[in-house]
Amino acid sequence: MRLALAALCLAALPAVADVQRTIDTHILPGHATLAEETAKLAEAAQTDCTPASLRPAFHTAYDAWISISHIQFGPIEDQALHLAMSFWPDPKDSTGKALARLTTATDPIVNDAQSFADVSVAAQGFTALERMLYDPQPDAAYACQLTQAIATGLARKAGSIQVDWPAFATLMIMAGEDGNTRFQTPVEAQRALYTSLSTGLEFLHDQRLGRPLGTFDRPRPRRAEARRSDRSLRHIQLQLAALETLATTMTDTDLTATKAAFATARTRADALDDPALQGVADPAQRLKVEVLQQAVRAIQVAVIDDIGTRLGITAGFNSLDGD
Repeated sequence: MRLALAALCLAALPAVADVQRTIDTHILPGHATLAEETAKLAEAAQTDCTPASLRPAFHTAYDAWISISHIQFGPIEDQALHLAMSFWPDPKDSTGKALARLTTATDPIVNDAQSFADVSVAAQGFTALERMLYDPQPDAAYACQLTQAIATGLARKAGSIQVDWPAFATLMIMAGEDGNTRFQTPVEAQRALYTSLSTGLEFLHDQRLGRPLGTFDRPRPRRAEARRSDRSLRHIQLQLAALETLATTMTDTDLTATKAAFATARTRADALDDPALQGVADPAQRLKVEVLQQAVRAIQVAVIDDIGTRLGITAGFNSLDGD
């Protein structure tokens, strides 16, 4: 079933928001990949929990999360799992503190997957697992158990999200039909997608780029996401690719400006030779990151013109707002 929304008179042809296409080609496959790769990660952790052995599976699973992490509505919101998948930004180092408490106490809760889901969310997700695999651990035996618990928890959470998505997808596709209290009009389903796109770009601009940039006089390289594993730039590249896919699947409007803006941003990101964005403290390297941030801002403007205005929709609240 395809949903259509007549555009404002800004386009010669009606603009179409294709909710089902986005679900079928982006959202469902993305969550399937996440569930598959986190399951492999959990299995690998049980086989060999040492950092050197587990890092490849960690990177592949983390890639899968970043590639779908902008979808913050639906099952992940209903189950309140976003922060438990990845607790970042973390300005108070809640992850470090939560992991230290567990390690200091050699808390046996790591041996019970169901109980471990109740520990601080800061100790559960990819950011916590990165610490276990890239920071020195004072107790190797307990670190192994904690690593296994985190990996198992990620697989359980990703699997739960995937299982619930088909039913939620039906609600989106059937928006406006009798008995559908979740999406009472087609516009509400379309707005959910547009909000994910808009908020994802905002998060990229303000957090993934803005946090390490800080100010010229006070750059903050240690605030870069996943800097320990040299993934900061990779997250930006993955998110650009994922958000462009979302933009191009959710609408049949003319996306010439949006595609050009994404292409410019991708070129800027690919030109950076700074995996952890630690060069923001160097004026020359910092300028390149600032130019990339400006390119992301250009995408935001293009998306409003090409998609939001032509479809007659604006972004709503997203769980990432206020992070």
